[in-house]
Amino acid sequence: MGMIRTFAATLAVATALGGMATAASAQEITLRSSDTHPDGYPTVEAVKFMGEVLKEKTGGRIAVQVFASHQLGEEKETIEQTKFGVIDLNRVNFAPMNGIVKATTVACLPYIFTSKENMRAVMDGPIGEDILKAFEPAGYVGLAVYDSGARSFYNSKKPITSIDDLKGMKFRVIQSDLFVDMVNALGANATPMAYGEVYSGLQTGLIDGAENNWPSYESSKHYEVAKFYSLDQHSQCPEVLMMSKISWDKLTPEDQTAVREAAKESVGKMRELWDAQEAKSRKVVEDAGAEINEIDPAAFIAAMDPIYAKYADTPELQDLVKRIRDTQK
Repeated sequence: MGMIRTFAATLAVATALGGMATAASAQEITLRSSDTHPDGYPTVEAVKFMGEVLKEKTGGRIAVQVFASHQLGEEKETIEQTKFGVIDLNRVNFAPMNGIVKATTVACLPYIFTSKENMRAVMDGPIGEDILKAFEPAGYVGLAVYDSGARSFYNSKKPITSIDDLKGMKFRVIQSDLFVDMVNALGANATPMAYGEVYSGLQTGLIDGAENNWPSYESSKHYEVAKFYSLDQHSQCPEVLMMSKISWDKLTPEDQTAVREAAKESVGKMRELWDAQEAKSRKVVEDAGAEINEIDPAAFIAAMDPIYAKYADTPELQDLVKRIRDTQK
C-alpha cells in the first residue's frame, strides 16, 4: 500500500511538472530544480547562476527553473522525486543522503573539518570528486559541492556554554541517523523534523532548540523564537547539487558536459554569496538581540568517538576519514 501511495504521489507531481520539460522543439529543455531555502539564499542564487551559464553554453537551448522555498517538498520528499526523474536538479544537504550514498556520511561526521578553508580544499580535490562519483550508482549524478556553513546549536531556553548545558534539552535535527546519534551523544534529545516545521516547533515548545548555520538561523527567522546561539560549530556537512540519472541520460554527451561545467562554475558564485551572507546574517540576528555564546569544543569533540566508530565502520570509510584529516589548508 505504501509503494502504491508513493508511486501515485510521484505520478501526480510528474503530471504537474512534466518531468524534464521540452519547450518549442525537442532540442529546447527546461530543467526543474528544487531547493528548500527561499529566493535570495546563496544556494538558490547559485543554481540560478548555473542556469545562466548553461543557457550561454548551449545557445539558449537548456534553461534551469528553480523552485525555492520547498515548493516541491521538503528534502526527503524531493530526493525520491529526483531519483524518479520528476525533479531534474536538486540542492540538498549531504545528511539526508547518508543512507543512500555512504561516502557522504564521512563529510558529515562532527568536527571532521578544521575550518571552512579545510572543507573547501577537501571538496575541491580528489576526495570531493570521489564522493560525487558515488552518487551515480544510487540513481543520481553529483554535479557540485556547495557550502552549508558551520552548524551550531541555538535554543529558546538558556545560554549553552558547555556540554553539560545540553543535557535533557530537545533539539531538532535533520532527518538523519548520524545527526540523531550525535545530539544524543552530547546528552541532549534529538528530534528529527522537517526544516519547514522548526519555527512553529520552537514557538510552541515542541522543541527547545535546533542546530544550523548563520544564514539558515537568520533567513528562517528562528532567532525570533530561539535567541541563544552557541558557537560549538559541530558540523560543516556540505550541500550537493545533484541531477536525476534519468534526466541526465536524456541529454547528449555534449549537453552533459555543459551541465557539469556550468554546475562547477556555480560553486565560486555560491561561495562569494555565502561568505557575504554569513556576515550579514550574523549582524541581523545580533542587532535583533540574539545572544551569541562562545564554546570550547574540546568536550564536544571527545564525546564524538562513538559516532566515528559507528559511522566510519568500513575500511573504505575509515580511509576516507584519514584522507580528509591528512588534507591541510
